[in-house]
Amino acid sequence: MSSITTHVLDTSLGCPAAGVAVKLERANGKDGWEPVAHAVTDKDGRARELLGNGQVIDTATYRMTFDTSAYFSAKGVRAFYPSVSIAFDVHDSGEHYHIPLLLSPYGYSTYRGS
Repeated sequence: MSSITTHVLDTSLGCPAAGVAVKLERANGKDGWEPVAHAVTDKDGRARELLGNGQVIDTATYRMTFDTSAYFSAKGVRAFYPSVSIAFDVHDSGEHYHIPLLLSPYGYSTYRGS
């Protein structure tokens, strides 16, 4: 399993959000971001293999960006947030970091999962 994973749930429909594009980036220390990986959520709303198996992550600040505009547009829903970006710190490169996103057309929330 990837050391960084995500799970997107569409709380407006009460189901997983399949087909959401996710981009993972790492802060480069110069007020910018460098790409690390990208994925699309599966039928269960999960991106389980965002990083390759056994790929070690560095202690750094990372950011996940979710393309919520394309997801809601495909459903014929007008949404307020065209994307959602979540920055988080990896303090221990040996741990698993699961970043769930609870999503609706006019709001979202997140937390560190397990």
